[in-house]
This record gives sequence, structure tokens and C-alpha cells, in this order.
Amino acid sequence: MSNANGRVGYRRELFVSVCCAKRSPGRLCWRRLKLRRGDWKAFIFNGFQVPIPPGLPRPRDAMTALLQVRNLKVRFAAAHAAAHTAVDGVSFDVGAGEVVGMMGESGCGKTTVALALLGLLGNEQVEVSGSVDFRGRELIRLDERSFEKLRGAKISLVSQEPGIGLSPVMRAGEQIAEVLHAHKKWAWDRCRVEAEGWLARVGLLPIKRIYDSYPHQLSGGQLQRVVLAQALACEPEIVIADEPTASLDCVTQAGFIALLRELRAQLGISVLLISHSPHVQASLADRLLVMKEGRIVDEIFVEQVRRRELGAYAGEMLGLSPGSSDGQEREQIVTFEEPVLP
Repeated sequence: MSNANGRVGYRRELFVSVCCAKRSPGRLCWRRLKLRRGDWKAFIFNGFQVPIPPGLPRPRDAMTALLQVRNLKVRFAAAHAAAHTAVDGVSFDVGAGEVVGMMGESGCGKTTVALALLGLLGNEQVEVSGSVDFRGRELIRLDERSFEKLRGAKISLVSQEPGIGLSPVMRAGEQIAEVLHAHKKWAWDRCRVEAEGWLARVGLLPIKRIYDSYPHQLSGGQLQRVVLAQALACEPEIVIADEPTASLDCVTQAGFIALLRELRAQLGISVLLISHSPHVQASLADRLLVMKEGRIVDEIFVEQVRRRELGAYAGEMLGLSPGSSDGQEREQIVTFEEPVLP
């Protein structure tokens, strides 16, 4: 069903196919169900995973909005110059279990958005306004003590540089255990056991050697996995990943993307994925927010990327814009295939 502008609209009633397991092992059947528009929420909340029909954007009411950002603005004051607006009226939602990609050119405000969500811009020279609602709790004016209880437990950060999140004078495993000790209040012996378990889950073996190593004794790929284990140790509801693969080579990057996809499926976490790489975004994101000069200029679904239904700037960022004078289309640089390790 399309309107005059060619955009897909919602039908009042939808037919969806649900795969149901029969009693006999290994046999599946498909049930065709009629679903009214108002029933999406209840249907999904009852534990069914309803496949969205091809070409139909996901309805907003089908998803629990875990994080709601409205009109977020960040201004940096200067003593002898005009204030600089780094983020200008950004609004978006992150649903439960959803991966939202945020991409744009360098300096467009992506990292500033991430730091503002985590309350890491708090000083007299920075003015943050708007609304950031996390499960009904307003974060913009939250005090630092409350943020300390929230960071790592409910909202975690995987930074671009592992050195930012890791202390050079503490062993890698102890830094994971310390997060558990701070938020869970467990005994140190239990925290150590849990930390060793997380090292195994992110593929860092042998566990004892990695646990007892200092950051300078590990490679860049190993450090990024330690940071990921540290961010996921308390099983937060949202992980903000700020260019998590920027410092990794191609092979290590592919392995990290596959690991992040696997852990996201196991834990059911939401992810705000900040990256300027089309390959990373296409491999993980459900939908993309495109930023330019501190504003969100486009919001696109992965299905739209496949059909190349993009605006000019989004197409340019993804490498899918038309060629120059001859009208020939440039070579597609976005892949939707699984990363393959050698």
C-alpha cells in the first residue's frame, strides 16, 4: 500500500507468517495470522517475534522505547569567542533490543551525543539542554553520583580507544572484576570468577594469562575485547559503542563485529552504534541516523539501503550515490554479507 509520494504506508490489517515448532522434532509449520495495527504491541510483548513484511518499515508502537532523546543541544562556551553549537536539536529513540546506527562525517557531533547521554560533558563551559529519557528517568539534570550508579550497570560505553577506558596500572581482569564489585557489591572472589567467565565469552584465551596481563601486554584487538567484556559485565540494557572498530585491522574488525552481533543476540541488549564505516553499520544496525553539522538529516532502514531509496547526503555517506557526468552508478561499497574470517 503506497501513497502519492511512493512511500509505503500502513495497512489497517496485516497478515503475517509465524514459524511454529510442532511436537515432532525437526518439523516446522507456518501459521498465517491476521494482525490489526493496534495489536502489534500486545502481540510482540507476548513473546512472539513477528517478521516485518518486506518493504514495510517497523511500526513505532511495535517497539518499547528504552531511550528517548528530544531536542538535545550541546553548546561549548569560549572566553574570547562566540559559543559553538556542536549538537543542534537532535531527537531519536532506541528501542528494546534494537541496534541504531549513527553515522556522519568527522566533527558532525556523533561522539558529543554519546558523551551527553552518559553525562560526561559536565563542566561550566558546556551547556547541555533538551531531554534524555531512559525508562522514564530524565538524565539531563541527573547529578554525578546518580550517574555513577547508572554507568556500567544500565548504560555502558565501548570507546574508540581502549586506553581511555582501561587503567595502565591495573591488570585487565581486575578492571572487569572491579566493575562487578562496584555495581553488584559481590565478594571479590566471586567477581574474579565472573570476570574470568566474561573473558571466555569474548574469546580471550588463555583466561589466566589475559586476566593477569596489564594493558600494555595485550594487542589492540585484545584490549578492545577487554573493554567490551567490561561494558557487558553487569548486563546493561543499552551499550553505546563509539567507533569500536576504528583502531582495528580488517581481520580483527570482522571478528569483533561477529562477536558483538552474537553477544547482542544472546543478551538482548540495545546498541547505539556510532561509526562512519558503512560496512560496520550495514553488518549490525537495524536503522541508521545520518548526522551533518550537529543535526540528524536523515533516518533510514536497512531495507531502504538495499533498495537504494536514500537521500542525496545519506547516499553519499554510504557510497551509493549516482556517478558524475556519465550517469553511471559508482561501485557499491556497502556489503550486507556476514564477515568471513580466514
